[in-house]
Amino acid sequence: MKRSAKEWLIRVVILMIGLTIAHLGVTLFLLTELGSDPFNVLIQGLFRSLSSLTGWGFLTHGRVHIAVCLLIILILLFVDRNYIKIGTVLCMIFGGPIIDMFTAVLSPLQIRMLPVPGRILILAAGCVILAYGMTIVIKSDAGTGPNDLVAIVISDRLKKKFSIVRILVDIGFVVFGWMMGGIFGIGTIVCALLVGPVAGIFLPVNERMVSRIVQHFS
Repeated sequence: MKRSAKEWLIRVVILMIGLTIAHLGVTLFLLTELGSDPFNVLIQGLFRSLSSLTGWGFLTHGRVHIAVCLLIILILLFVDRNYIKIGTVLCMIFGGPIIDMFTAVLSPLQIRMLPVPGRILILAAGCVILAYGMTIVIKSDAGTGPNDLVAIVISDRLKKKFSIVRILVDIGFVVFGWMMGGIFGIGTIVCALLVGPVAGIFLPVNERMVSRIVQHFS
């Protein structure tokens, strides 16, 4: 059934709320300096390499995030623009600035200076927050983030299982990012092992929540 403009607007608002929550989680475990999710290992590596090579002061993690996401969108415009939804563009453009915003707010907490057990607890909390926000984004059904999008396109084109392609895409992000200076550590492993199962718990909860909100306001 075709969605009205009002329903699309409601779903996009829900997506943006989920995106903000998810990137609060990402920022928390980025600040532990124990690693990151695969896509942000790539962004971190690019950011550090470009900063050291160019010395450009305006570069931030968030701005590099935007640049990479815009490149992905540009490539998809040539491959198949049907993969791009309004929420996809919002996820890619606003994800980086949200991380920059939370980094500025949370950096004074000096999370990286805590003993490792404390940092691991914060990292785990970040993963849970990420999983919760990510499932809201998914259940908004208005678009998705870069990791899933790249894997969806490749799996469709190669006619391979999405789950296998997603693992390979994440491995590629981690290896390439780590080679350029991104932090691959226990946080990356915790993220890989924890986010999926936790998201599985939140998915049905957030599906019901999103359905109720959409029905109420439509």
